[in-house]
Amino acid sequence: MARIVMKFGGTSVGDIERIKTVARRVKAEVEAGHEVAVVVSAMSGTTNQLVAWCREADLVHDAREYDTVVASGEQVTVGLLAIALQAIGVPARSWLGWQIPFRTDDAHGRARIEGIEGAELLTRMGRGEVPVVAGFQGVSPTGRITTLGRGGSDTSAVALAAALHADRCDIYTDVDGVYTTDPRIVAKARKLDKITFEEMLEMASLGAKVLQTRSVEMAMKHGVRVQVRSTFSDAPGTLVVDEDEIMEQKLVSGIAYSRDEAKITLVRVPDHPGIAAHVFGPLAQAGVNVDMIVQNVSEDGRATDLTFTVGKADMERALAVLDGARAQIGCERVDADPNVAKVSAIGVGMRSHAGIASQMFDALARKGINIMVISTSEIKISVLVAEEYTELAVRALHAEYGLDAA
Repeated sequence: MARIVMKFGGTSVGDIERIKTVARRVKAEVEAGHEVAVVVSAMSGTTNQLVAWCREADLVHDAREYDTVVASGEQVTVGLLAIALQAIGVPARSWLGWQIPFRTDDAHGRARIEGIEGAELLTRMGRGEVPVVAGFQGVSPTGRITTLGRGGSDTSAVALAAALHADRCDIYTDVDGVYTTDPRIVAKARKLDKITFEEMLEMASLGAKVLQTRSVEMAMKHGVRVQVRSTFSDAPGTLVVDEDEIMEQKLVSGIAYSRDEAKITLVRVPDHPGIAAHVFGPLAQAGVNVDMIVQNVSEDGRATDLTFTVGKADMERALAVLDGARAQIGCERVDADPNVAKVSAIGVGMRSHAGIASQMFDALARKGINIMVISTSEIKISVLVAEEYTELAVRALHAEYGLDAA
């Protein structure tokens, strides 16, 4: 017998028939002798509609009331799934975030979980009851409803699994696992049996949409084994585990990409100490996340070019901030290009092997793809290329590193 947390995303509970399918999956795990808790998202499309209504009511709305509105989607889903489970003979009860409670900070719209009191759920599960828990929700120190941000139900599920000391957290979605890259771009992409926490964290942060980044961080921190599975298939999924559980590490495990990038270049920035602080300090204060950064070498010691990337949605805000700091920065002009993409090769095997970067650069050069910016970490190499070359670059690198299925 195992203790399992099962999480179902919006597409998995998109209508009543799908909710009934989820109920049957949960019943199968209960009948196998497992203790089961379920975490669900709002029905697909619901959160988008709730967000749109908030914006229609007032573009500059109160974040606390925003959370009250958007958290309601999960309330509907937990109630419906509890009813569906009861209808097929499974004792079940719905739980909202504040009832457990999921205690969070008071950063409404992007709250972080600070603690979960799972004792009551453990008692109920020990008696054979299935708790159906609303993902995405929490309660602030002042008792207000909070939400965890987009994809927050994944984080809810992993956090609950950690609090309940679950043997595994199964994330059910509309794909049957984690692939070496996007199968819509590369037909020969392969499903991975296992992937390390670190690789999954890089893939999630670099564009893969299978798991939310914060959920992977939490799973790695608390040692929660995560399995990505399909709601609509019985095929085995992909296990996200500690590196020690994988016998042989591939040099590269996957290729990720993101089209949500914009490149900003400050032309002829004065080359003296403190300039970087004048550039990135105001951006940080405005909540603009900066990713890849490259500074050209100044030939005359007086001026240089500084290039970096931000999220495409943040480009206009970043430009406004830089325009306001123009006098302090002293650059000649600011150029922006939203038509770029970031393509990344990821693998823990990079730690112990040389030549992975040069292999990437050679493969892209053979396809005539120019590299604008390069960024590396211990287990990944990312390049910025023109957006029109995204798919070509992904296919080239997937083949170059031997990831194509036979």
